[in-house]
Amino acid sequence: MVELKVDISELKSEGDETVQGLADFIKEKTKAEVDKKASEIVVKSEGKTVSKSYLRVLVRKFLHRVELREYFKVIGGKEGILRVKEIKTSEEE
Repeated sequence: MVELKVDISELKSEGDETVQGLADFIKEKTKAEVDKKASEIVVKSEGKTVSKSYLRVLVRKFLHRVELREYFKVIGGKEGILRVKEIKTSEEE
């Protein structure tokens, strides 16, 4: 059993429907078990059907689809964890 996590604590500012949409998108594309928790999405799959790099691509595709790609980026965290991080613009600094 492979367990990967996507930290969505910063993405939650966009609303619950965006977070739920991401969980549904991952589930549809990977056919894996997807649990949505308070600040993360946990993807559980048998064997190596879902890799960290493939999950990163899926999250990027979803952000592009909902037109949030300019505001968020996907970065790797510790082993088995991806983080959706807000991009700081020069106006905010």
